[in-house]
Amino acid sequence: MDPRVSELLALLELERLEVNLFRGESRDIGSPQVFGGQVLGQALMAASRTVEQRVVHSLHAYFLRRGDFNAPIVYEVDRSRDGHSFSTRRVVAIQHGEQIFNMAASFQVQEAGLQHQIPMPQVPPPESLADSSRVSAEILAHLPERVRRLLEKPRPFEFRSVQSSDHWRGGSAPPTREIWFRAVSAVPQDETLNRCLLAYVSDYYLLETATLPHGISALSGKAITASIDHAMWFHRPLRVDEWLLYAVDSPSASGCRGFARGSVFARDGRLVASTAQEGLVRVVS
Repeated sequence: MDPRVSELLALLELERLEVNLFRGESRDIGSPQVFGGQVLGQALMAASRTVEQRVVHSLHAYFLRRGDFNAPIVYEVDRSRDGHSFSTRRVVAIQHGEQIFNMAASFQVQEAGLQHQIPMPQVPPPESLADSSRVSAEILAHLPERVRRLLEKPRPFEFRSVQSSDHWRGGSAPPTREIWFRAVSAVPQDETLNRCLLAYVSDYYLLETATLPHGISALSGKAITASIDHAMWFHRPLRVDEWLLYAVDSPSASGCRGFARGSVFARDGRLVASTAQEGLVRVVS
């Protein structure tokens, strides 16, 4: 297994402190604070550890404060309800004595029912696209130091963008993106783990899409962006070590906030998950 994936799996291996209390380590991925996807993935894993024979089908989360990647995070799970078919959990993430994040998640017994979905966008296959995880030295030379540090850190996922990824230059573009992604090596065939890993990677590219029409990418240092809330719905079984297509669009930006939503498709066209996020988008003068 690739060490980048091994490190990510270790990040999701929470220490149980009490029946409903867990502690997770933090990682520095080059951003000024804990990566939001890390907190999402760990919080979902904490909630999942209190549920049996049910898988998560939705989560709704708020990012309250910046996380410190030099300190662990404690996750307190409230077992709100265990019904015949559904279980509900509330999770509070605490660091340095303060709440930095909270989340509600719902789990369901797997059962058959009605089926329909939107079609997958017609896009080139990932093999025909360049690896956008690797940023050229020419691009890095034009970016602020804090951004270079983020982009130079090795990632456990590879990304291949259908659209050009040079919007950091300041040009405007429609608020839509399609990105193929997958883990850089195989992961265990466990549905709960794969959904937690998808929660981790789902924080990439969402809010960034809301900046595209304005030519103020955070990569260029012309904007400050930060996730405010994040929602996910899991529709069908998935594997993050197989190619998935993230189709993202941003219907609106206003009041220093950008809104984006995403659809995650398996390569065979199945819609496996949906996401939505609103975040701070503040122009730097």
